[in-house]
Amino acid sequence: MIRLIRVELLKLRTIRLPFGLLAAAAGLTALVTVLKASRAGSGGRRMSIAPLYTVHGLTSVLTSTDFAMIMALVFGVIVSTGEFRHSTATTTYLGTPNRVQVLVAKAVAAAVGGALFGAVAAAITTGVALIFVSSKGYPLVLGGATIARYALGAVLGSALLAAVGVAVGSLIRSQVVAIVTVFAWGFIVEQVIGGLYNAAQPYLPYTAARTLAGATLDGGTAPLPFLAATALLVAVAVLASVVAAATTVRQDVA
Repeated sequence: MIRLIRVELLKLRTIRLPFGLLAAAAGLTALVTVLKASRAGSGGRRMSIAPLYTVHGLTSVLTSTDFAMIMALVFGVIVSTGEFRHSTATTTYLGTPNRVQVLVAKAVAAAVGGALFGAVAAAITTGVALIFVSSKGYPLVLGGATIARYALGAVLGSALLAAVGVAVGSLIRSQVVAIVTVFAWGFIVEQVIGGLYNAAQPYLPYTAARTLAGATLDGGTAPLPFLAATALLVAVAVLASVVAAATTVRQDVA
């Protein structure tokens, strides 16, 4: 299994697409974070948040890691669907006939890569927040432990979403369809469900990952505790992987 994981990590290091996704995630995160920080405390303007000398305002900037998380989910999809898009699945399965082991190795490798998405995003949001707070002479209203917890949550949430993405890609196989599906789920389906049923928000996978990184929920709904949100994402990744292993993973690759 360790050899398989190393092989999957080697594959990721030798193609450009993951680096492109990481760059896009970093760029979007930086753009959104700078816009939020620059407009903090500006009243009713678009993208305006509370001032950075308030807990709410500083938290909003520190937790602007949403795009990196959805990109980590897309990254996981690409890890699994890339085999079918580029017709390398046959070679992979001939080298390792146990397809479940391949699925697990891809999930682990994707989680490692996904963690990098979260780490880069957390570094950007933390850096931008501290620069703006310092430049304006504001007091730092959040302690180092809280800021570190948000960063850890972004790393963990991104890693688990990437593992979920591998399972989704294994179920759907078509890269385009799978990517569209995860974007639609994160930005449309979960928003609609959460808007209609506030109590359901904490139990939605993408939303749970965001709350790991410190994001707040609409309607004053309390997020799941850190460990509970982590367990939820692990359960989603495992369940989707089990379904994939029992169905599509067994299908012919021709």
